[in-house]
Amino acid sequence: MKVYNNIDDFKPISNAIVTIGTFDGVHFGHQKIIERLKLLAAQVDGQVVLLTFFPHPRMVIFPDDHGLQLLNTLSEKKQLLAQSGVNHLIIHPFSKSFSRLTSTQFIKDILVEKLKTHTLVIGYDHHFGRNREGSFDNLIELAPLYNFKVEQIPEQDVHDMAVSSTKIRNALLSGDLQTATDFLGYNFTLTGTVVHGKKLGRTLGFPTANLAINENYKLIPANGVYAVTVTINTNNTQKFAGALSIGNRPTFDNGPRSIEVYLINFTGDLYGQELTLSFKHYLRGDIAFSTTEALVSQINEDVKQVTKLLL
Repeated sequence: MKVYNNIDDFKPISNAIVTIGTFDGVHFGHQKIIERLKLLAAQVDGQVVLLTFFPHPRMVIFPDDHGLQLLNTLSEKKQLLAQSGVNHLIIHPFSKSFSRLTSTQFIKDILVEKLKTHTLVIGYDHHFGRNREGSFDNLIELAPLYNFKVEQIPEQDVHDMAVSSTKIRNALLSGDLQTATDFLGYNFTLTGTVVHGKKLGRTLGFPTANLAINENYKLIPANGVYAVTVTINTNNTQKFAGALSIGNRPTFDNGPRSIEVYLINFTGDLYGQELTLSFKHYLRGDIAFSTTEALVSQINEDVKQVTKLLL
């Protein structure tokens, strides 16, 4: 997959089969769009072109109050789109001036002049242009004038429920990991750097790696304990089962939210290392225990359950 950090870097190709959007999560619905793009491209000897934006439009339009909790970092999104079979990924810098393009200007200047679109494929709820004024109806009206085709992919269902990034976020934030996994079509991941913590886990006999997440817009799932697989990113072939705790340490100080993972059968120093967690199972909530001994007993049970599920 070729990646372009500005639409001006993209050199038009013959028979560009194009889609546009945030594609946060690259979830089941997004994957259906990409499969359709690939089929259309094969029919006309074309290639798949995906146009997305970074920063996210809301970061630009509402810089002090965007409230974003995205399913993917930019790096994660690139990897998922490459795996999906996209040929050309354009990550255009979103700006206030770009947001002022009318829907007609967007069609003429971006779809026609910059991308030389043969066919545009969009999701059922896609809007574009200033104030999101552009819709599928606008595209149907103007596509013949500018000599390109347009298709709309209907809403996609999993277990008779419509898939959307919002529903996946809500599932993760409520601890419904199974629904999130079904809708994504893969296990949600979280990547962070190991930093020094309070070392409470070590005193309890379960030394944990405390993670700092570099991207402040990345969604952190609900507080609780999870079974995860852990990849040490300096050695991608080495994976460990892990018991992950997200929460405020209610048994101790109910302090700032922390992300701590205990790697089963691991020995060594992880400080400064980058770890990627793949969420497999939600085990329980983040609860306060009456004594340290009760907490240690529960951690033992958590580790046994993770071992049973993942090893």
